[in-house]
Amino acid sequence: MNTTENPIEKIVILGGGTAGWLAAATLANIFKNTPLKIEVIESDEIGIVGVGEATFPTIISIIESLGIDLIDFIKETQASFKLGIKFEDWGTVGESYFHPFGTLGQDIDSFDFYQCWLKCKAEGDNTPLMAHSAESTLAEQGKFFLPHKAKNTPLSRAFYALHLDSSLAGKYLRKFAENIGVKRTEGLVEQVNLHANGNIANLVLKSGQQIGADFFIDCSGFHGLLIEKTLKAGYESWAHYLPCNKAVTVQTKSVGTTPPFTTSTAKEAGWMWHIPLQHRTGNGYVYCDKYITDEQAKQTLLTSVKGEVLTQPRTIPFTTGMRKNSWLKNCLSLGLAQGFIEPLESTAIHLVSNSIAHFIKLFPNKSCNPALINQFNENVRIDYEEIRDFLVLHYSKTSRTDSEFWRWCKSMELPETLEQKLQLFKASGALNIKDGELFRSTSWYAVLDGLGVKPDNYNPMLNIWDSENLKAILTQGSQGLKDIAKQQPSHDQFINEFCKAKEI
Repeated sequence: MNTTENPIEKIVILGGGTAGWLAAATLANIFKNTPLKIEVIESDEIGIVGVGEATFPTIISIIESLGIDLIDFIKETQASFKLGIKFEDWGTVGESYFHPFGTLGQDIDSFDFYQCWLKCKAEGDNTPLMAHSAESTLAEQGKFFLPHKAKNTPLSRAFYALHLDSSLAGKYLRKFAENIGVKRTEGLVEQVNLHANGNIANLVLKSGQQIGADFFIDCSGFHGLLIEKTLKAGYESWAHYLPCNKAVTVQTKSVGTTPPFTTSTAKEAGWMWHIPLQHRTGNGYVYCDKYITDEQAKQTLLTSVKGEVLTQPRTIPFTTGMRKNSWLKNCLSLGLAQGFIEPLESTAIHLVSNSIAHFIKLFPNKSCNPALINQFNENVRIDYEEIRDFLVLHYSKTSRTDSEFWRWCKSMELPETLEQKLQLFKASGALNIKDGELFRSTSWYAVLDGLGVKPDNYNPMLNIWDSENLKAILTQGSQGLKDIAKQQPSHDQFINEFCKAKEI
């Protein structure tokens, strides 16, 4: 909480959507017993981009930290559960792999589980790595689990996220924020006035109304009306690492059972998502228009979806990258105004929440000390670059050579930080995961193994273990997961019993 001199008295957030209303809800919840005022300016004339509707497990702690009832949120956003992502055709056409949340197995006598698995594999055990993942085992059986009954079972290590309707999520967060004192003003911004020192003074709406504040948060989407159009923060493109620059999206009626995972299928010039909600399915094709036309992408999507098409296909252009300065003067950017990393690993809401967390830890007074701004920008850059490297891994280690796009991906120059991580892994299966990184070792192991990237050796210290004893421990663990997964309800049974949404 800011108790210094010259405290910020009012924050204006430009733009609603998930980013704007999550920021409003979080800040209003923290400052609810203080004089700080928060106002959101948004216009019903501007649609929400809503590129991705899948999330990362941090969504659960985000919702609970606000004091929101998780089951109510799930019902109101037509959400389903997500145990991970199934990647189809990424390494080789016809093959798939699963990226789960949670952990793989358990360390054995302080030895990393993955190293134990590598030794068993070298000794002839062909049990798949994912046989030791609770989420992967559940997903394979189409099951979900009772979290309150998972204690003292192998499922206690399982994590989950949500598939949700981003429009409904924005509306839910708006209602929550307004109930704790956030003011909403309808209107389009026509002019931004600055103080003599270059800080933003006020926003002038189309109606002529002027709205001033001490601090502004830009959630105005890709064009960044405040951070870019006004303050000229600059944008750093990562198209040389992540060349996809468009997405075409469409919604369809749900058919069949609801899988408890997102499906990502590699296509000729990018990849396609399949996100099952309670009331419908979200579909999209993320592609590079250098290798396919917009019309071809649209037709590829429409011929690949299942179920009745509910919406007209919508094409969204983007440039992967981030603002050179996410916070400049008295303006902070969030969401698409801050940057864009394609929704391959569903990190958008996490990045918004993490940026808000960084901001709260470095919360300024009206002077906005440059040291705070610089530290915030460094923190955000670290977050973005870590996720960027993980996404580049998915593309660069493919074995596909069947299209120009995949041949380019296979030969791309890697970020130095990723190259270093891969060299360490290649040497002995080790990973240098720093504190605060979103993707832990399980994620890296899952994608590397799924793409067929193998280390040259395992840690030779494991040779003190008898191979048969080690195999027996691993076999017992994987069988235990299978057995307990069988006892769980199906994903649809779980939803119907505990969190079925009202018909809309």
